[in-house]
Amino acid sequence: MSDLVTLLEVGGPVAALGGGAAYARAKHPRVYWPTVGLPISTARLLGTYGSVMEACGLTVAPSRLRVLAVKATTRREVRPVPPRRGIIRPTATGLRLRLRLAPGQEPADVAASAERLRHAWGVHAVYVTTVKPGVVELRLVGFDVLRNVRMPRKAAVEFLKVPVALREDATPFVRDYRTIPHQLTLGATLSGKSMYLRHLITGLARQPVALVGIDCKRGVELAPFASRLSALATDPEQAAELLPVLVKEMENRYDLIKARQGIAPDTPDEEITSDIWGLPESERPVPIVLFVDEVAELFLVATKKDEERRDEMVTQLIRLAQLGRAAGIYLEVCGQRFGAELGKGATMLRAQLTGRVCHRVNDEASAKMALGDIAPEAVLAACAIAPELPGLAVAGDTSGGWSRIRTPYLSLGDAAGICRESAHLVPDLPALKPFQPYVPVLSVESPAPAVQPHPLTD
Repeated sequence: MSDLVTLLEVGGPVAALGGGAAYARAKHPRVYWPTVGLPISTARLLGTYGSVMEACGLTVAPSRLRVLAVKATTRREVRPVPPRRGIIRPTATGLRLRLRLAPGQEPADVAASAERLRHAWGVHAVYVTTVKPGVVELRLVGFDVLRNVRMPRKAAVEFLKVPVALREDATPFVRDYRTIPHQLTLGATLSGKSMYLRHLITGLARQPVALVGIDCKRGVELAPFASRLSALATDPEQAAELLPVLVKEMENRYDLIKARQGIAPDTPDEEITSDIWGLPESERPVPIVLFVDEVAELFLVATKKDEERRDEMVTQLIRLAQLGRAAGIYLEVCGQRFGAELGKGATMLRAQLTGRVCHRVNDEASAKMALGDIAPEAVLAACAIAPELPGLAVAGDTSGGWSRIRTPYLSLGDAAGICRESAHLVPDLPALKPFQPYVPVLSVESPAPAVQPHPLTD
């Protein structure tokens, strides 16, 4: 009887501790990982490193010197040796570990065993990156970081670089306009496309950049950020007037480059290889980022006159996509679908958009429009996005690489507040003055609106 009482006294706290750990792992993984998951995974890695590498086929025959040393000192069997392991570096979301590959091995060999390593060491995922020839880094992620997104504190914001989302390997996804000047973002309704756009705008709002918007949904998406926008078109008619002004601004910047570098005035813009970043800072024009929301609205026509206007706008967009980078003009094109069925020039415009971000879409054809021509294997990943995970997307570029990302939550009110605080950074561009949106002055004593906005896109 006394033994039973002692067992109950000891088993009760152990069961409570195990239940608490299981609850923390399911509901609070960021608390569970550093307290329980990290020590367990580290012990597994240290204790089974050699056997796991051998089971994964990552061991090689030892050198002759090693064979002679083993035979001379011990009678043990000479076994294959695993790759040399570096120091284990714990992080807030997992572990980092560097391996020095043996002669004859390549990073693809380690990447092919990533799933086996994940199960052997009890982590959520394992990612392999090449550090330098012969050295790879294993990034072990302890839990699903995309379930509850928190951006890393070290995600520093630089000029024309905006960390907008978190990758599945717990690194920030940075939108770099100097590297990828133009981007296409697709997503169905309530997929998180608007949230992604908010992070882009608020990230650029704090920088000396001109923001221009085309929102043919009467401005419901971009109007809350009007205080930071240099120009805003809310219907196709206004867009048809705004785009020629941007093209003219681009041509003027090319003339500035020609005059500064001594290029003949009659040289075609297509033959100029330099850009505005070669100009002195005092003469360098401010960069312009053009946001086009629901690009399909620019392609839809009802009459012959609308068709002519559509062709002109598409031609101007293509010119901006082809030549805008050197002039410091960048495009962010968003929509639900973007294929050849939109009309003439759609596929040509899409081919100029280097970056691709595909949120949840309604059919496989829409995913192929975004990713099929750059990373065919990413199409299946985009089609597998669940509706209960808004903001989850697949990001790729023309290099063929892709990864899953997710944007953290940002309310519309907070995003609009950031734009109001940054209103003093709106640059002076005389050509865009006629298109600058009107921003009413909010009075402190003014009553609240009768209808409160409901953030459906959140």
